[in-house]
Amino acid sequence: MAPPTYDTAILGSGPVGCALALSLAGAAPDPARIALVGPEPSPRPAGQAIDPRALALNHGSRRFLETLDAWPARAADILTVHVSQAGHLGRTLIDQAEMGVPRLGCVVAYDDLLDTLYAAVRRAGVSLVPERPRRPLAGSPVRLRLADGPRSARLALLSDGSRPQGLRREYGQHAVLATVRSDAPVPGRAFERFTRTGPLALLPHPAGNDLYSLVWCVPPERAHVLRDLPDAAFDATLQTAFGHRLGRLRRVSAAHAFPLSLHAGPSLLGQGLVAVGNAAQTLHPVAGQGLNLGLRDAAQLTQTLRPWLAAPEAPVQPLLERHARRRRADRALTLGITDTLPRLFATANPLVRHACGLGLAALDLLPALRKPLARHLLQGQRL
Repeated sequence: MAPPTYDTAILGSGPVGCALALSLAGAAPDPARIALVGPEPSPRPAGQAIDPRALALNHGSRRFLETLDAWPARAADILTVHVSQAGHLGRTLIDQAEMGVPRLGCVVAYDDLLDTLYAAVRRAGVSLVPERPRRPLAGSPVRLRLADGPRSARLALLSDGSRPQGLRREYGQHAVLATVRSDAPVPGRAFERFTRTGPLALLPHPAGNDLYSLVWCVPPERAHVLRDLPDAAFDATLQTAFGHRLGRLRRVSAAHAFPLSLHAGPSLLGQGLVAVGNAAQTLHPVAGQGLNLGLRDAAQLTQTLRPWLAAPEAPVQPLLERHARRRRADRALTLGITDTLPRLFATANPLVRHACGLGLAALDLLPALRKPLARHLLQGQRL
């Protein structure tokens, strides 16, 4: 039997797929035996309007990407996070000095991050297959279905392009994304405000010190109305929902709306087949944990596979089973936090809403309660 075409094939060229390819390439004797299957980033015209798609990366994710030499040139630091609930007393403030880190995280433009990662993948010598991936067939070897004919790999890793099968929840919310300008910005401060319709986040934007990336979760019909509002009407509606902590807010980009749902499935999909990132779980955007969890998937998978990368003829399935066990606790806790928070704070029960306000006040007053939650959001469980 002919040897497999590749040792490892990564299906999906988004941020997690690129980071995984880089991480594996750094530990593999021959990076060309690693294939990254997915479209190349689209070229961007010079001087295009500000893109509202921004990503919150926590402290642990930044350190991981820096070790891969794939940190983008533009980033906005998050030094504090202000959490509040509309219409209720109680708020909490998470601060980088208390956590003993130079920053809680950073916000980067999606396109900047993907361009930086993809350029690093090219430099690493990974084999690039620029086509939309199709789900491979599990086995030993795994069979790949590519446009120019069948190929094979000892191991296939799905990072995006395949929806997880298992746990599913529809939130009845869409996320409205836009970039807004503040006339009284607070340097380094991110805001998470829970409203009756869903969380509203304003994150420092890498394109300017007075710019913020807006993620506003509302019912679908409301999202469509907000997306199509003229600038003045949108600004007034946002100001009412958020308040005046940042002075006057004005939209400076188009608004976009995306449906929100939870999908989560197993990490191990079959013989030689593993899911990471969006192929393993898609989360509600509250607290910005989706990409951070996916990058932890990639980092831990590389750590587990290091012995096999040096000798890929050895059996890999026991290592994949170990990886699935190691990822279970981190995934369960992160899914639990991001699934519970938006539903809890959006409840119509006044007693529960009042209890949520008291909970925020308790977090603010008691570091023993605040720090474990902040630590998980800061870096997750990485070992």
